[in-house]
Amino acid sequence: MPTDNPIDGLPGEDLIREGLADLESGRRTIPACLVEIARSRLTRSGVVPAGASSSLPDPELRLYRMLRQQGDDAYSRYNALLRELISFEQALESRRSRRTSLPAPMRS
Repeated sequence: MPTDNPIDGLPGEDLIREGLADLESGRRTIPACLVEIARSRLTRSGVVPAGASSSLPDPELRLYRMLRQQGDDAYSRYNALLRELISFEQALESRRSRRTSLPAPMRS
């Protein structure tokens, strides 16, 4: 079923939704960093309002530092999150290009 929300059903949707909510609430979290990393693409796609200002400087560095604080293998986790973000961005761009290339509905 088609939806008006451009991110519904995309891989990583839950992570992006969480990041958007965190940024709106002023929380500096891992999902918020991912949204900041993808801000320009998300803005072009209408997911982030065009006038919204960036609240997290150097999101890539901040993300890695947060992952290091959690322990485990920060490098692997960082790369996995970026791959998930790239997959989301590609799916979003694909959906966006399909929507813009659809023919206009015929009127009777």
